[in-house]
Amino acid sequence: MSIELHIDGGVARVTLNRPDRMNAIDSISERRLVEIWTELEADNSVRCVVLTGTGRAFCAGADMKEEGPGGLAYWAGTGDRGFGGLSLGGGLTIPIIARVNGMALGGGFEMVLGCDLVIAADTAQFGLPEPRVGRLPLDGMVTLPRLMPRALAMGILLTGRRITAAEAANHGLVNAVVPMEELDQTVDSWVEDILACAPLSLRAIKQSHAQTCHLPIREARNMRLPKLLAALESQDADEGVQAFLEKRSPVWKGH
Repeated sequence: MSIELHIDGGVARVTLNRPDRMNAIDSISERRLVEIWTELEADNSVRCVVLTGTGRAFCAGADMKEEGPGGLAYWAGTGDRGFGGLSLGGGLTIPIIARVNGMALGGGFEMVLGCDLVIAADTAQFGLPEPRVGRLPLDGMVTLPRLMPRALAMGILLTGRRITAAEAANHGLVNAVVPMEELDQTVDSWVEDILACAPLSLRAIKQSHAQTCHLPIREARNMRLPKLLAALESQDADEGVQAFLEKRSPVWKGH
């Protein structure tokens, strides 16, 4: 199977499993990813997602060996969530961690940009090489300049060059860079911190960021978003305060 999904203890692990193709995404993989994100978003028991790849690559982007529409037809066929159903962000309110085990190029890099947290092996590389093959980084060219200074973003977009994990961290695109042998331990540490938080609070935070970041501060602060209202009126909101007063760990119910 090209995409693997395992759920345990509230953590969904999505693994791109086409190591012979550097985990490049073909049309079947794309459809399966969209299905997975839809399933996970509707599953209130899932509190965190870890996205990674097998072998030496995280994801090499679109599978250029697959026959299919190109140019305007491909651009018109991309969904509102972007490459892999993820790269434009905003479609999921579950926290998503990118476990970058190797090269993240083209759409692979774009999917990383759509994640909330990025933990990378020190051997990982990132890049948008589409202009070198006459293509366009359709999602990266609009998301990357919003995530880092313009000159740095254009340096990547207009050259197709790769940057190291350390450079990506210096640009504010990566949360942590660790040796490969420490990658799983570091990811699990971030997962534990996410699970320590109230799930409704985290979904509200993500929805707020996705739907208000373009608004003036006061207007954004007062937006009555569904996830925000659900979190404020939840039993977990009372449980968190009670646990603090009783000096114990809260028991989150997700409602």
